[in-house]
Formats: sequence, C-alpha cells, structure tokens
Amino acid sequence: MNKVVIGMSGGVDSSVSALLLQQQGYSVIGVTMDCWEGELDDAEEARAIADFLGIPHYVIDFKDTFREKVINRFIDDYKNGRTPNPCIECNRYVKWEVLRQTAARLGAQYVATGHYAQIGTMPNGRLAIRNSATVEKDQSYVLYRLTQEQLTGTLFPAGAYSKPQIRKIAEQAGLPVASKPDSQEICFVPGTDYAGYIERQTGYVPEPGNFVTPDGTVLGRHKGIIHYTVGQRKGLELAMGHRVFVKEIRPETNEVVIAEPEDLIAASVRIHDLAFMGSDTLTSAPNETWQAKINYNHRGCGCRVERTGEDEVLVTFASPVRVVTPGQSVVLYQNGFVMGGGVI
Repeated sequence: MNKVVIGMSGGVDSSVSALLLQQQGYSVIGVTMDCWEGELDDAEEARAIADFLGIPHYVIDFKDTFREKVINRFIDDYKNGRTPNPCIECNRYVKWEVLRQTAARLGAQYVATGHYAQIGTMPNGRLAIRNSATVEKDQSYVLYRLTQEQLTGTLFPAGAYSKPQIRKIAEQAGLPVASKPDSQEICFVPGTDYAGYIERQTGYVPEPGNFVTPDGTVLGRHKGIIHYTVGQRKGLELAMGHRVFVKEIRPETNEVVIAEPEDLIAASVRIHDLAFMGSDTLTSAPNETWQAKINYNHRGCGCRVERTGEDEVLVTFASPVRVVTPGQSVVLYQNGFVMGGGVI
C-alpha cells in the first residue's frame, strides 16, 4: 500500500484531504508543523482528527527554520516598504521540505496538503500547478515557487472540490471540524496588526516621517512606514476632503507618497526573484496571451511576458491594472497552468 504524509493544520481542508486519501486506499500519516509560538492548539485539533481517522500523527518542531525563512523576511520587507506574502515563502522553504523529509524518513512515496490546487504535466514535460475546480478558493497563487522536485509525488485531494463540498464531506463523515472557520490570512500574526507584531517581536520603534505628494509636497506626518502598504486608503488620518491612497513607500527618505486613485493604475510591471514552473523561459510567444495575477485575490488579466534580464521579466497587461504592490508576487498562467512568476 502506498504511503502518503499529509500536512494537517487542524482545519477542515487538510482533515478532509486526509479522509479522501484514506478512502482512495493510501496509508495516511498526519504531520503538523510547530512553526511559531501559539500553534499548539492547532496541533491538538490535528491530533484529534488523526485519532478519529485512525492514522498516526506527528508534531515536528520547525520554529527556527520558520523564523529564518518566513518571519525574518516578513519583518525585513515591511521595514523596507514592501508588502510580503509569507505563505509563498512558507510553502517553498518550510512546508514542503518538512513533508518531504518526513516522508523519506517514514518510507512514504507521496506528500499531500489541503490546498485547493491540482497538478498536471505540460507538453514540454514539466510539472505545473493548475487551477483548482473552484475559482473562489483556488490557491495556485501561493504555490508558484514550488520546484519540479517538490511537485513530484505531491497530491492535492481538495483540488477537485469546492469549499462547500469539502464541508459537506466533513459533515457526512462526522469530522468535528466540519464548521470550523477558515484560518486568518497570516497565521503567525494575531489579527491584522502587522506593525504591532513587528514592534513586539523586534523592539523596533518606527520613525515618523512625512506624507508627500509624488512631487514632494508635504501633506502631513505618518506613524512609520511599517504601518502602510501600497494601495492603502484607510487609517491615513489625512484631511484631504476626498479619497486618497498610498502610491509608494520610500524607505530611503522615510516618506509615504499619497496620490489620487487614477495614479495607481499600471500598464506594466517588472518582476525579479524569478521562479519557473510550467515554463523554463518565462517568455510568451508573439501571438500568445498569458494570464497574470498580481495578488492572491486578483482574478487575473491577460498579459504579454518578456524576459528582459537574467533575473527580470517585463509583464505588460492587456488592460491596465490597479495597485501593483512591491513585495507581492505576479504569478503567470497559460491555459490555467502556472508557468512561473516573480516578485514586484
């Protein structure tokens, strides 16, 4: 019987994924990664699900690696005016490495997670993530940095289902997490107070600076650049009489640039720190249109892709997009398959 090691968070997606694998005849082993302080409640819920399913369960302490690869980069990005997506780094450098190492140690042939995604083979022979069966929960965006080696032997049982279907399967099976709410966007930050988290973790006190217009006119004072992201309009505390947005963050001068809504429109963007998945070149053919997602919630738009350097790609959008945010990723698709991407 084939063995599979599945990452179990204590949530409904990974729990049902473990159940589905069990029903498909796999010998399932549950693994929960203890990556940050305060995660033990999730580990206990995951252990309870494993007991319910009658499968072995292990908790692996990976705090040091998680801090090095995910938390430290998250903090550094915010201090330098970028808006990171730590889930992408976690999947590439922590989650899959833990699962693969555990699988090798336990003699398992496969690893699995509860992500809403699927895997296919491109005409060129490369493996690639493809969209899940449901647009609303598709998680291909946060998986674009996985390598060919990591994709080999990876299973996504939830990828063929919608979220309501997953909850129905959990309810019918009697899983106690059937109605458990989805987890928050960034697991290691309580609520959405990213600035407060950085201050508590590092003792860093952000220096106040100026809100300015694109031409440098001072509009007021800000609380420190870690409190702001490009595209933000709430919490600026500027009496402008109309809606304005953060257009740019300038860490070198400690300025936050404020602009009108139309100033956040972009016809193209350059990305670096490239990752290759379905394509080993990341260049679209002359008459070929790819799709681009500029953040996790973006539905995507047509684009042309041109390699402009060893570690740079120019993405030109078929229609201008609103708010491209430094630190976020642009993920590139062709026919629903992830071709690759990079960081804005």
